[in-house]
Amino acid sequence: MDEKAAPVRIEPVPEPPYVYHYIRPRPKVVVKRDLLPGLVVLLTTFAAGLPAAYVWSWLAPAQLKIVSPQDNKFYPIGVESYHRLDALMVFVLIGLGAGTITGISVWLLRQRRGPVVMLGMTAGSFAAAWFAQWLGGSLAAGAYPMPSSIKPNDTLLVAPSLETWWGILAWPLAAALAYGCCTAWNGLDDLGRRLG
Repeated sequence: MDEKAAPVRIEPVPEPPYVYHYIRPRPKVVVKRDLLPGLVVLLTTFAAGLPAAYVWSWLAPAQLKIVSPQDNKFYPIGVESYHRLDALMVFVLIGLGAGTITGISVWLLRQRRGPVVMLGMTAGSFAAAWFAQWLGGSLAAGAYPMPSSIKPNDTLLVAPSLETWWGILAWPLAAALAYGCCTAWNGLDDLGRRLG
């Protein structure tokens, strides 16, 4: 049995059936298609400043002041000067509520989610807050008109006013925060736009 052994031939292992792996391309930021919806969001948000101004002029407290006999200036009576802060805090609370509603409402526009619409929303919120402060002061002044003749030691109700512009920041900050929280909670690369 000296026969030469036949060489062992190793057959290649057949490959498994082809498995198709689809890797979805990362979504890109849509700018051109979202410009018009972003502008619509900006203008709609700006229009919301009108009811906010009315609500503020209705809720903000007026100050009871007395006319000084020395210089004919108005001075608050007792703790009435606290109403300056009350008027600002009412405006800030209205801005925070309106901003939260704005951010969540814009997030619900599933087909338009993204930075373009968010920037439009934030700019519209800032413009709406500025408009609400300007118009709210005018509405409040109309609700508490000054008498035609003022004598020393007269007491009168003076319309509420916002003496600082810092309250304007509440609305856009709350809107951006609400939208950002919805974005973080979503977790999808395209923010769910393709599902709408």
